[in-house]
Amino acid sequence: MTNWIDNPERLRERLAQLPAVIGMDTEFIRERTYWPQLALVQIALDSSDDGILLVDTLAPGMTAALVPLLTDPQVTKVMHSASEDLVAFKHACGVVPAGLFDTQIAASLAGVGGGLSYQKLVLAQTGISVDKGETRSDWLRRPLSASQLTYAAEDVRHLHVLHRQLAEELVTLERSDWLAEDCTRMLAGANNDEPERWPHLPLRSAQYVDRDTQVRVLRLLRWREAYARSSDRPRSWVLDNELAVTIARQNPANVAALRSLLDATPKSPRSLGDALFAALTTPLADEADAPLARGDDRDKKQLRALQDAVATLAAELGLPDGVLASRKWLETLQDGHDWPGALSGWRRKLLEPRLAPILSAPAG
Repeated sequence: MTNWIDNPERLRERLAQLPAVIGMDTEFIRERTYWPQLALVQIALDSSDDGILLVDTLAPGMTAALVPLLTDPQVTKVMHSASEDLVAFKHACGVVPAGLFDTQIAASLAGVGGGLSYQKLVLAQTGISVDKGETRSDWLRRPLSASQLTYAAEDVRHLHVLHRQLAEELVTLERSDWLAEDCTRMLAGANNDEPERWPHLPLRSAQYVDRDTQVRVLRLLRWREAYARSSDRPRSWVLDNELAVTIARQNPANVAALRSLLDATPKSPRSLGDALFAALTTPLADEADAPLARGDDRDKKQLRALQDAVATLAAELGLPDGVLASRKWLETLQDGHDWPGALSGWRRKLLEPRLAPILSAPAG
């Protein structure tokens, strides 16, 4: 029987003597909020029923009791696809786990597969089929059902064996440092938690408007991010992407004109008209530095050559598609920017000798 922990002192007792490696996962709800609502933390001290702790983070004092474990760099935390879990820890506990081993990243670097789910990776590595029935469950309800408890325990039960197998494979391939670097970058990003500086760039509809309109989109998206965070509401509930572009394109002359536009748009934030107009018309200190969202105007022949070079190297290394460099990262290099964070470090050392000649070649 797994251990339901709803008392901070009981948790501290169980964590008094820790192994060097633990499995860890979270369950949270984020459907109606900006910040994830941490509902449960699963800790696998080992793979046995007694070694799996289901920690009720809704219990008073529990998130504080988790901090010493999370911040202990001597304890490796094995997690799978941890990016959202890290955000949940940061918001609920104020810290992110030190000493991360992400099994999804490890599997991709070991050549097992890219972006594999926990269930698929467990099946591939152990032959065990893990139930996915409670994936969209309400983890904030109490008491949790028997099926929820079983599902939660199974989500960490196999992390120890995955860690052993993947760590050994990475040592054999001399890629342990690659994983450490990628996990460190992920932790730094979650710990920093800074909003995206140029949130207009990924919007496809922003690629087809002029610079002044893009700047207005940027103003609205910056305001949306701040408002969503402070009100703890999903971004799309505050202002939809396409509505932001529409407002920026029409550039209403006054609040009344903006309200008319909002009244004609289903599910628009009518109550936020004054704040929206202020955001639309208030210049940002750094907006002159804003890069333009670009469409398909890059050198397609060069991009294809870059992609082919990356694919060739990935095949030589036995790496899944997308692990070395995404199209977005390559387009960043095409735009003349320095190697972005995810392409720095070990990726740059491998890729630069092959990509630099392509990037420096004359167009055409």
